[in-house]
Amino acid sequence: MTNETKVGNYRWVIASLLLFSTTINYMDRQVISYVKDYFCTPIAKGGFGWTDNQYSYVTACFTAFYAGITVVAGLVIDKIGTKMGLALSLIIWSTFGILNAFAGSSVVVHTIVRSLFGIGEAGNFPASIKTVAEWFPKKERALATGIFNSGSNIGAMIAALFVPWCLIHWGEATGWKMAYIITGAVGFLWLIFWFLLYNPPAKSKYLTKEEFDLIHEDDLVVYAAPSEDVALHENISWGRLFRYPQTWAFFWGKFLTDGVWWFLLFWLPDYLKKQFGMDVHHIMWPTFTVYFISIFGSTFGGNLPRMMINRGTPVYKARMRAMFIIALFPLFLLLTQYFGNKAVFGDYASVLAITVICIGAAAHQAWSANLFTTVSDMFPKKAIGSVTGIGGMAGGIGGVVIQRLSGILNTSYPKDAYMIMFTICALAYIIAWTIIRLLTLKPSKIAV
Repeated sequence: MTNETKVGNYRWVIASLLLFSTTINYMDRQVISYVKDYFCTPIAKGGFGWTDNQYSYVTACFTAFYAGITVVAGLVIDKIGTKMGLALSLIIWSTFGILNAFAGSSVVVHTIVRSLFGIGEAGNFPASIKTVAEWFPKKERALATGIFNSGSNIGAMIAALFVPWCLIHWGEATGWKMAYIITGAVGFLWLIFWFLLYNPPAKSKYLTKEEFDLIHEDDLVVYAAPSEDVALHENISWGRLFRYPQTWAFFWGKFLTDGVWWFLLFWLPDYLKKQFGMDVHHIMWPTFTVYFISIFGSTFGGNLPRMMINRGTPVYKARMRAMFIIALFPLFLLLTQYFGNKAVFGDYASVLAITVICIGAAAHQAWSANLFTTVSDMFPKKAIGSVTGIGGMAGGIGGVVIQRLSGILNTSYPKDAYMIMFTICALAYIIAWTIIRLLTLKPSKIAV
């Protein structure tokens, strides 16, 4: 019998629940990128007649609401706890995801419904990060975060196959509605398992004493259940958190890099269509491949500092060393448009360009798994939801900038738009790492 078996492994069941909630989150979020082509088809040809700029307004407003509410969501989750916080979040986003099918062709209505959808989605990551902090010792948090964060890839992979299938099976005029309805409804099934299986560690009937002690091995004091609950739900003002350079390190790390993932989520199908002439039948497997490869980045990136820590490297040094290595890989995105030149590489151009994008996407997920974990490295558990919410707001603002910039460039400078965008994405991580390093030169866990 292994030591892990003696201790118990119920914490990994919790990680699996977070994995599935994140999968549903991104599956629902991704639908719009595949129906964009129909929305932007001229009215005379049966579409909605949207422009790239109008489409970017819808995605940017969603991202803006997602960003703004993430801060509030973090505070709410710190107060009401992860169980009800994540459940409430999923109910809101699933409901408005379904309602998106009834928005018609109006850009304004789609923008309103999608923005309300973003309010619900904003709670997933603050709740999940706080859950990881509650359920895992520090040395396992990056791996647990990498596992649940890989749900963003799995959700995008499912959407890459399912949404085009809906458009083909039911026809575009009905298929886009069915895609919204079906993906939105899946979330309510997850709720059943969440309420059956989840409680905080101190209240979980499935947790052994040995596993409880392992989870709290980093604590100077292992609190009894009532004391722990009070500490985790204590309110901390935003103004107080913004006094710490550690908060700003996370803020800038998210602001500079989250937009890259938003760009891939909402514009990758459009890039494949414009660069290589792919239609709804052809974009399924390339986009699926990008998100599939990204899973390995998420899990490897989460495990990389763990391997260093197990060899005796201090936590902060291991985290920063791993993040620096990861930040170098997105530089390959500088080659995207070179390899995507069909005049030079012919039929291999799309394969080479997608390969480079796969490297960048995997690197982002590896980076994200570690960036999220820096919060639990630097802050006590009672502040994690709030700080993660602040970072989510920053990442959302960066996402808004990316969405609007993509829309403007594709409308005004279509020939150079994606070259500019991939250059920005390539440089974002090394710049972010430098800022984080400068702001946390003296690593220590703060007391708030």
